[in-house]
Amino acid sequence: MNRYSMSGMGGMSLTPMVKKLIIINVAIWFFLVLVWQKFFMDQPNLFAWFGLTPERMVNVFWIWQPFTYMFLHSYSVFHIVFNMLLLWWIGADLEQRWGSRFFLTYYLVCGVGAGLLYVFGMTFYYLVSGNFMVMTIPVVGASGAIFGLMLAYGILFGERMVYFMMIFPMKAKHFILLLGAIEVVSILSSGSQSGVANLAHLGGIVVGFLFLRFWGKWRNKFIGMKKRKSSSKLKLIVDNENNFKDKDDVNNPRYWN
Repeated sequence: MNRYSMSGMGGMSLTPMVKKLIIINVAIWFFLVLVWQKFFMDQPNLFAWFGLTPERMVNVFWIWQPFTYMFLHSYSVFHIVFNMLLLWWIGADLEQRWGSRFFLTYYLVCGVGAGLLYVFGMTFYYLVSGNFMVMTIPVVGASGAIFGLMLAYGILFGERMVYFMMIFPMKAKHFILLLGAIEVVSILSSGSQSGVANLAHLGGIVVGFLFLRFWGKWRNKFIGMKKRKSSSKLKLIVDNENNFKDKDDVNNPRYWN
């Protein structure tokens, strides 16, 4: 994540769900990763158990890892600082637009989906190349979810100006396209040797796009079905036993249920 720098995104307000996510990530990094694991444990068991390791997912079915890996970060302070700054700058605007519940849903879907695509991609790479090492390296960090947020930001606030590397001005939608292109080139040029989970980054973009695209269709379909179901139960009840007392009553029902 720290390969990309940008400014001009979002406001300075810290929205409720973004604040909670930042507190959770920082607390886990400081107390569990930095203090407990680094100084009180001989082996990095947190990364082994709760990071995302393709071999553990495929062979042992540690199905919690695509969720837990996004709340762990490496020992490097820059890793978590850049991720949390981007979560703040980008996430605050998205949460204000969407609301806290949908924002959290989208964040988690992108993070989990990115993790699953990473496992699938590494498994495929292993089957083709025979390089088993790629299956044993745990991946940690919120980058997959953050890249999903970047995609949403580019879609919703595409005309806003951002500064790539703090220097080059461009529209947010163009920045997202550039970001995706960089990830694709990185995957093709260095494969799994770069030390950065480029496939997870790209996975966050892909999952975010698919979710936004099909969620809107599913939501409209669900609301339409719900309205049709409600309308089928609608009854018109008219009191015909007593003659209409007023002329106005002739054209108006008593009540709808």
